[in-house]
Amino acid sequence: MSMSDPVADMLTRIRNGQMSEKISVRMPSSKLKKAIAQVLKDEGYIEDFAERNAEGLPEIEVALKYYAGAPVIEKIARVSRPGLRVYKGRDDLPRVMNGLGIAIVSTSRGVMTDRKARSLGVGGEVLCIVS
Repeated sequence: MSMSDPVADMLTRIRNGQMSEKISVRMPSSKLKKAIAQVLKDEGYIEDFAERNAEGLPEIEVALKYYAGAPVIEKIARVSRPGLRVYKGRDDLPRVMNGLGIAIVSTSRGVMTDRKARSLGVGGEVLCIVS
């Protein structure tokens, strides 16, 4: 059975892993998932991530981050989905929690945060929000 929304599956695995206080979670790898994991690492929401081969198939292992016993990621939600893609111009990119959170955007210049996209003057598909 094929997966209809691999990015939503990634976000759900991270959310479930943090609710059950796991050290890390594993998921099938793709370029988009690696780019999202890199943005989460750069912004300090996860410890690290690594690509590994499990039985010949590439996997990403994401090391989750906690502060004072609580997960660093309070909310992680998919915005654009296969049934309804959400595209925003540079002026319409969402501000998550008035700038305290981030929106991850897929642009023509790669996957980045909403702040970086605004500074570069590009818009794109809003993948998810993190706070």
